[in-house]
Amino acid sequence: MAEGCGRPGGGHGERWALPLRPPLCLACAVETLGDGSASLVRKKHVLSRLHRALAWQALPVVQLLAADERVCLRLIGALLGMLHTVEDSSALDLFVEVLVRLVVELKSEQYLHCILDESQKELCKATTLRSSLPTFTLLGKLADAIPGFADVLVVEHSNLVDHLLMGLTYPNEGIRAAVCYLYGKLYSSPVSTERLSAHFGERLCGLFLSTLGRAQTKELQVNCLGLLKELLKSDHFVSIIMNNSNTEDESENPDFLEGENPLPLVLKRFLLTRDEMLQAASSHCMAAVMVHSPSRYAPAFIHADVPEFLFECLSCNSEILIWSVYCCLLLLTEERLFFSRCHTVYGIESLLRSLRVVLQLSNVELNKQGLLLLTEILQRKDHLSCPPVPYEELQKLLEAVLKRCADFFPPQSSKRHAGDLFAVSQSHPANRSLSRVSHRQGQFLFNTLESFRNACRLAVEFQSDPMAQENAFTAPNSERRDTLSNFSEFLLKICDNLCIPMVVNYLERAVSPSVMEVFISTLNTLFTVVPNMQIKFSKKLASSSFIRLTLELKARFCSVESNPDLNQACSSFLCSLCLSLYSATEKERTSPQEEQEMSELLQKGLPQLNYTVAESLLLLAETPEPFTLDQSLCSHQHCFILLLYFAYTLGDRFVPEAELFLAIRDFLLSAQDHGDCPPPYVLRAALYLLAVCQDKGDALDLRSLCTIRRILDNLPDLSLVYIHCPLLLKFFLHYPELMGRFGHQVLQLWFSWGEHKRTETEEAGLGTSDQLNSTNPLLPILKSNSSILLILLDLVCSSPVEVAWKVLMTLRTFLERNEDVPVCDLLRSQFLQILQQLLVESSSASLQANRNLPVLLNLLFLVQLRSKGVRELDSTDFKLLHQVSNLCGKCSPRDTDLLQPSLNFLYWSLHQTTPCSQQRAVAVLLSNVSLLELLQKVLECTWLRSPSSEPACLSPEDALLCSGWLLVASLLLYQHRYNTEVHQTLSLDLTKVLDAVIFRRKKPILLLVSIMQFLRAILQQNFSSSLLVVVGQNTAQGAVQPQPSPLQDAALHPLATQQVFSLVVSLQNLLVHVQLQKDLLLSQAVVACLETLVEYLYAKNQDVALHVASQPWHRFLLFTLLHGGQKSLLQPEVLRLMTLFLRYQSSNIISQKDISQILQEAAEANLAELPAATSHALHLFLCQIQSSHCQVEAGAIQTLLERLLGQRSTCVKHQDIVYPLLEMRRHLGCKMGLSAGIAFICMVEVWCDERGAGQGACDFKAVTIPVLISLEDEQSLNLGLRAN
Repeated sequence: MAEGCGRPGGGHGERWALPLRPPLCLACAVETLGDGSASLVRKKHVLSRLHRALAWQALPVVQLLAADERVCLRLIGALLGMLHTVEDSSALDLFVEVLVRLVVELKSEQYLHCILDESQKELCKATTLRSSLPTFTLLGKLADAIPGFADVLVVEHSNLVDHLLMGLTYPNEGIRAAVCYLYGKLYSSPVSTERLSAHFGERLCGLFLSTLGRAQTKELQVNCLGLLKELLKSDHFVSIIMNNSNTEDESENPDFLEGENPLPLVLKRFLLTRDEMLQAASSHCMAAVMVHSPSRYAPAFIHADVPEFLFECLSCNSEILIWSVYCCLLLLTEERLFFSRCHTVYGIESLLRSLRVVLQLSNVELNKQGLLLLTEILQRKDHLSCPPVPYEELQKLLEAVLKRCADFFPPQSSKRHAGDLFAVSQSHPANRSLSRVSHRQGQFLFNTLESFRNACRLAVEFQSDPMAQENAFTAPNSERRDTLSNFSEFLLKICDNLCIPMVVNYLERAVSPSVMEVFISTLNTLFTVVPNMQIKFSKKLASSSFIRLTLELKARFCSVESNPDLNQACSSFLCSLCLSLYSATEKERTSPQEEQEMSELLQKGLPQLNYTVAESLLLLAETPEPFTLDQSLCSHQHCFILLLYFAYTLGDRFVPEAELFLAIRDFLLSAQDHGDCPPPYVLRAALYLLAVCQDKGDALDLRSLCTIRRILDNLPDLSLVYIHCPLLLKFFLHYPELMGRFGHQVLQLWFSWGEHKRTETEEAGLGTSDQLNSTNPLLPILKSNSSILLILLDLVCSSPVEVAWKVLMTLRTFLERNEDVPVCDLLRSQFLQILQQLLVESSSASLQANRNLPVLLNLLFLVQLRSKGVRELDSTDFKLLHQVSNLCGKCSPRDTDLLQPSLNFLYWSLHQTTPCSQQRAVAVLLSNVSLLELLQKVLECTWLRSPSSEPACLSPEDALLCSGWLLVASLLLYQHRYNTEVHQTLSLDLTKVLDAVIFRRKKPILLLVSIMQFLRAILQQNFSSSLLVVVGQNTAQGAVQPQPSPLQDAALHPLATQQVFSLVVSLQNLLVHVQLQKDLLLSQAVVACLETLVEYLYAKNQDVALHVASQPWHRFLLFTLLHGGQKSLLQPEVLRLMTLFLRYQSSNIISQKDISQILQEAAEANLAELPAATSHALHLFLCQIQSSHCQVEAGAIQTLLERLLGQRSTCVKHQDIVYPLLEMRRHLGCKMGLSAGIAFICMVEVWCDERGAGQGACDFKAVTIPVLISLEDEQSLNLGLRAN
């Protein structure tokens, strides 16, 4: 049974029953609502059931009501009646909802007119508007639910509009809110807006603005703002509201608004509320006003100080409010008054803080809007010239913006250069549009780059403003971080770290001309942001394929005069990049005129250079028509060659070398054929590209070489096209046609520019000369074409001092590293000519001041060292010997740079030859009185030198002393051997010589070795030489006469017994010192000196010799040597000392047990692995055992000797031992001067007496292990033992 019916089946029949649970009888419901006696509670219950039916089962209700118009009208009338009589608000809301739902579902204008007529009657008969609120609410709800309701009301029931005006004047904000809501709906319809246009201007405008300004409740405020929003869509209404009186002149008047136009002040009042919804609506209305004409309406809001409060609103968290404020501020930026009143100075920090928060959100549109606002403010930087500028805040914001934008474009491939990524982007069909990048992301990237570009422009603009170098609001005594300098460096760094990688990742997906225009323009601006980083930034861009990227952008998007902004940006960027790289690569000869010409060429030619790389290569080979001069073609060719040059110099070889080689060749041929001479800077680039690509293509033919030669011949100076590049040097020296004509000039330029190249190398961390020489690219070229050596030697004589010095250094390095190249004879003759010329044309003073001569002499000595084995000296050798000895005679001991290599040369000439040539060489040297006088002075300098603070380091002066002592020792030996005539004698104080060894005074090791070698020489000659006068203690002038000498002193003359003992003790101490220092050279020199001394003593006084050999201290000395770190008995020092003690029967020093231990260790050792010095010492020791008839098994001795003989048979016999250059440098610590450190090679001689002079005298060999005993010494010692 339906609810409301008293009998089963319902009193009105089943057709009126609505399908509800429980069922509802629609007829009963209508009767109940129309029954005046029914209670309100019952009516509300029935009405709620009906509302539910309309909401969920509207079709049955509509079908029943549509079938019976009478019932429908009765229901509507009942509802309208209760609407005007019931005061219960909840019931009224329900009545309104049911009425609106009913009319909407019925879809009939009849019922709509019925409601409007009844509403009109009710408003007319009412004596007060107090009860009209339900009516206004109903009309507003109907206008909201039915699209055409507003037009019906205004057109057919216009009298209701008058009642709306009355409602705005009624002092009830609920009624006013309902009226404003209805007005808002009316003015949202175009038809109604047109009908009510006059109504608004004549009657509503003032009343509405008054209502808006006095609204207190939020409901009224919101509805008023809603109405205002609809009104502001019309330019006519905006003009009326803003009074249309704010002319340009009035916009500058701060009192313009007062009392005339309250809207800006009213809207500003809403900004002051804490309600973010009202603030958003207010700012939206402001934007709606200004969007019609910012120049007309923005001044009113600016004079009302609205911008100040808009910036304050940016501290909120509402995205809607921030969006509205951004939009409003963007419109305000179009008015210059906005900047002149310093609103941006006040609000920039608020904006930056807001953007930093916004960028953390996922609202891309909001991010984009904020970036647009920042971009506009930064673009109007001329209005920001008054400090403070919050650089630090701006820096944080830009970093956040770029990081946020970078999140949209993560890398999709492995690391590529920019040009490669661009090629990938356009090669795949999926990448040929922006389909892989959403429009919002692309727009956000564009806005981000635009903001960054404007920040860069701001930094550049402020460089000339002294007031903008730092934030003026920085606290006193605080760290100055908020500065323009720091901000500029940040821009460059963030571009490198974030901006460029972000765009590169974007290029993996798509390419947008607008995005790339902003990006390329930004890079161009960055060239001047940090001027001192411009070159470094340019090199990085060029090395990262940005020249290629820019060219491909121009070819793809800028052909046929499309995308002019992108074309201009790319052209300007390439021009700036090339000029920057030009100033870096050509800094040695930068010409303002040439730079200006290049700039004009690039500015003129680059905008038209919109070809692909393949098309540009074809363009290089194109020849202009005869009798015409196609300037545009030449301009394009020259520009493209310059771009290729700068790209290739930075490693971006994006054109295949073989193709480029042919294209450049054809370009030069074409230029020569039609008589065009490219500018030097273009020709320089073309030659460089040819040189770089020459190994990838075929060799140039004769026609091409002749063309290049003719072009270069027309130049006033080859340096105009020279580039300090190894490949260019190789290019000129590779072709005989070019080397014969230009080789001398190119090599001269190569060494002239070498200082700049070396400076750059040192900056890269290669500071020493060894490291520099190791990277000398001329060395492999010299090895492949030794005829270049003649050009280099010619440069030595014809070039300035600095160039000649570098040439000689290169030759020295070449000879050191290429011993297999047979150039010695060629160089030796050239050296003689050069040396003769220098000696003839120069005085002694000029020779000493000549910087080339010391290096030449070092080089001469190095050539001499390259000679393998012994050879006869020819006429050139003797002439060189004569010239060098004469040169030495013109020098003083202070000329170490000259004397050091000269004495080494003389020394080596004595030793590296046959006896016949040796005898002639000794005669030449001993006949030179000036040379001998010099040697006398050099040796005397030994006593004048103060002890070095670092004895291990050999100074140039000490190195010269070493060479002097060794040369004098050699002259003593060979003068005695060949009985050569002496024209000048040398004199030495023996006491000083002995004291030099006894009281070492921190002398360098090599100097001690050299003096001991001299001492051995005079000991072997028994102090009897026609060349040397020994001044002893008893014969020195002015010396105090000692007590009469004992008999043993007389026998040892000129040595004294005390001197002998002191010398022995000193040598023993040196051995201990050597053991600690692990210096093999000094140890063997000491042992050899001790051997010679004991041999001399044995010949003079056997008792003294045996006494010296039997000193108990020797036993302790052996103990020390054996426990100094090397536990093995097989040490050359130990073996030779034991040989010495065995020879002189020192049984208290060496026992039978010691001998057995050595033999046992030798039997167990791998003799093949013993060093040469140890093997030789062991051989002497075994021979001495055989001679001494020790109680050992003879078979064991013979077995060891046979094993050693098998090893020693493969070794080359030698008399003179060379202390190698590498070992010498270890001693010198690389701290010597040029001549001493490079040319000094310590040749430690082992002297033989007359008995062995004829045997093995011709066997000379440079060895790698210093050994201080020769086969002649071995024979000499054996002879001495047999004599005993």
